[in-house]
Amino acid sequence: MSALWSGQRQGDLLRLPWSEYDGRCFRLRQSKTGRRIVVPVGKPLRILLKRTKRRCPMILTTTRGKPWTSDGFRTSWGKACTAAGIKGLAFHDLRGSAVVRLALADATVPKIATFTGHSLRDVEAILDAHYLGRDVKLAEIAVMKLETRTKL
Repeated sequence: MSALWSGQRQGDLLRLPWSEYDGRCFRLRQSKTGRRIVVPVGKPLRILLKRTKRRCPMILTTTRGKPWTSDGFRTSWGKACTAAGIKGLAFHDLRGSAVVRLALADATVPKIATFTGHSLRDVEAILDAHYLGRDVKLAEIAVMKLETRTKL
């Protein structure tokens, strides 16, 4: 949920402390770019975070309430994917999924880039090459917009 609703990298989410969540937004410095960003947290994730016990300074913890190590998380994630029958996908694909979901919700490339911390070029590349495959939902959104602006 954290990755899907924030579009952030695994390492950045594993290092995200409760002190950087104000009940509305995450505030973080992306490890790859050093860019400081504010990520508005969508309602489904806000609800989940509100119900989550704060057992540790970090938001994401093991079942024992300890912060995840990168290796420990990757191992557990791999086991969960295997158990769910998921093959050929990685945690990082959730970052791309967040980009696509935002586009399908009619967010513009600049809005998506601001939300995820990607460059405009990277958002366009993700949408063009890897994920959308010319999704019909985007075409439907486009024609609906055209219809609302056209006098019939």
